[in-house]
Amino acid sequence: MPLALTLSCAVLLTGCGLLPGQDEPRTVTVWLMKGSASPEFVERFTEEFEKEHDDIDLAVEVQEWTGIGAKVKRALKEEDGSGPDVIEVGNTQVAQYVDEGGLYDLTLESARDLGMDDWLPGLAEPGRYDGAQYGIPWYAANRVVIYDKDLFEKAGITRPPRTREEWLADTEKLNTGGDQGIYLAGQDWYTLAGFIWDEGGDLAEETKESSGDWRGSLHTGPALRGMAFYQRLQALGRGPRDADEEHPSQAGVFAGGGVAQIIAVPGAARAIEEKNPRLKGRLGYFPIPGKKAGRPGAVFTGGSDLVVPERGDDHKGAVEVIEALAGKKWQTDLARTMNYVPNKAKLAPAVAGEEGVAAMAAGAANGRATPNSPRWAAVEADNPIKAYMTAVLTGGDPATEARAASREITRALSIGGL
Repeated sequence: MPLALTLSCAVLLTGCGLLPGQDEPRTVTVWLMKGSASPEFVERFTEEFEKEHDDIDLAVEVQEWTGIGAKVKRALKEEDGSGPDVIEVGNTQVAQYVDEGGLYDLTLESARDLGMDDWLPGLAEPGRYDGAQYGIPWYAANRVVIYDKDLFEKAGITRPPRTREEWLADTEKLNTGGDQGIYLAGQDWYTLAGFIWDEGGDLAEETKESSGDWRGSLHTGPALRGMAFYQRLQALGRGPRDADEEHPSQAGVFAGGGVAQIIAVPGAARAIEEKNPRLKGRLGYFPIPGKKAGRPGAVFTGGSDLVVPERGDDHKGAVEVIEALAGKKWQTDLARTMNYVPNKAKLAPAVAGEEGVAAMAAGAANGRATPNSPRWAAVEADNPIKAYMTAVLTGGDPATEARAASREITRALSIGGL
């Protein structure tokens, strides 16, 4: 069956059977984001889904990430059910859409049947709001350590570090001569978040007194310990203290040679090798080490959840699509096709043959997401965490700078602060 897949155009593959009294198959429309699934995956899924659900025509529409927030909000307000039936959204966007109204509660109808207790926490938690599950985890991605095997061998390091302290010791060995033990930009706040989570802290915390009332928590003891570790690690390289990992691109810096490690998603290796073909075969991967051997460090989990508009006119069909996409068969297919982490840790063997993805999956088991406030986007819009990191790395008092940053986070997360 041929595939007609273009940006913002539908894939319409028609089924054969009808329900009794039904004149023609009903259409279930699914919005997927550009780059999330290959055309070949969409074709396979559509064809098999329609064979198994002969009363449904599946229409998959591919959307651009740019401007998608406003487009989803408009779709959620469609009163006549003319919008999409299933929407892929970024995992950290779910709370905002729920807060503004328009998402269907999937807790009882789908989540429990899909084994919600086994989902990766970094996908499941942001899909949950006020005790209900609105977002069903689809796929995940997170940072790992990409390293130069030749530089490790040159330094006499025979295996990747298993703990934070081993990591610091190895990185110091690698930081010799003209080589950098690690290139870590001063404002890589996602990586900092992982260190804070490892210490038992968070970027912001919901108050016990009032649900939905959030306070910045960078000034707490655990968060300060996370920043102290970041400071020690960052000092073992020459990363800029006043810029993030994209300014300049850390993949470009690594490709220039003389860098032993960076913290990035495994896909960055492709860009590194394209810039410097001499590094092909030299790149390795390991999960960000944790405080104890056998448990990787916490990482920020990016990825997507699947949601259903409350005003949609075919909740049953939408749930059937989600149950298929989030189930074992198609999770395994998607992970192998796109080198993603599946939505459950027990499905990680599906990507065991890919070194970078396997390292990513190991870390994802201890993954987290940003604070689940519907106003978290306001924090990232003018990110005080970045300014705080630079202030500390350039000599500022950590406790003083952390209190100032916490106040800014609290202001952004408060209803009146917007």
